[in-house]
Amino acid sequence: MGLIFQPAEPTTIPVQDSDDLFPVNRIFCIGKNYADHVREMGSDPSDTPPCVFMKPTGCLVVGDGDLPYPSATEDLHYEGELVVALSKGGKNLDRAAVEDAIFGYGAGLDMTRRDVQAGLKERRLPWDMAKSFDGCAAISALKPKADAGNPHATSLKLSVNGNVRQNDTTAKMIWPVIDALVHLSTLIELKPGDLLFTGTPEGVGQVVRGDRMDLAIEGVATLSVTLK
Repeated sequence: MGLIFQPAEPTTIPVQDSDDLFPVNRIFCIGKNYADHVREMGSDPSDTPPCVFMKPTGCLVVGDGDLPYPSATEDLHYEGELVVALSKGGKNLDRAAVEDAIFGYGAGLDMTRRDVQAGLKERRLPWDMAKSFDGCAAISALKPKADAGNPHATSLKLSVNGNVRQNDTTAKMIWPVIDALVHLSTLIELKPGDLLFTGTPEGVGQVVRGDRMDLAIEGVATLSVTLK
C-alpha cells in the first residue's frame, strides 16, 4: 500500500540563535482577548469567554519578507499577536503542566478578511474563510522560553509603513497565556508542535498591497512583512 501522492513538507519555524527547527502541528487562535479590542469590534469584554478558532498549518508564512494579498477581499486587516509554541502536550492540564509544555514564543500576524467576516457574522455562519486562507498568518523565529524574559507582561507594537497602529502590553490579556492554554486543554488534547496565537490589542485596521507591517514584541521577537 502506498501514498496516492507525495505529502506536503512539514511546516517548520527556525529557533533564534540555533540551527534547530520547530515542527508545527496545529495553529490555534484566541479571539477577543484584549478588552479595548473587544470594544473596538463592537462587543462587551465583560461577557467574553475564550473564543478559539484555528488556522491551516500550511498557510503559515515564516520569517521576514513578502506576504501574499489574499483573494476575495477588499478589507484585509492586520492583528499583531504574541504566539506561544508547545513542545509537550496533554489534556486537562494544570498550570504547572502548561508552563512545562511551553517551548518558546514568537511574534505573529493574524490576517483577517474583515469584509468576509462581517458578511458571515450577519448570516450567523462560521467565519473560517475570514481567518483561514493562503498566507493567513505570519510568524517570526521562536525564542526559547528560558531566553524570553517575561512575555506575559511585555510591550507589543505594530507599525504600518512606519506609523504606529498598535502599542500595548501583553499584561492586558483577558485570558493570559497560561489560563488560555489550561482552558484549551479541557477542549482538546494539546500536542507537541501546537501554536497558540494569543489575541490582539486595539488598533487593528486595513492594509493594502505594498504596505509594510513591522511587529515588535519586546524581549521576544520582531517580524517585518510586506503585502504583495
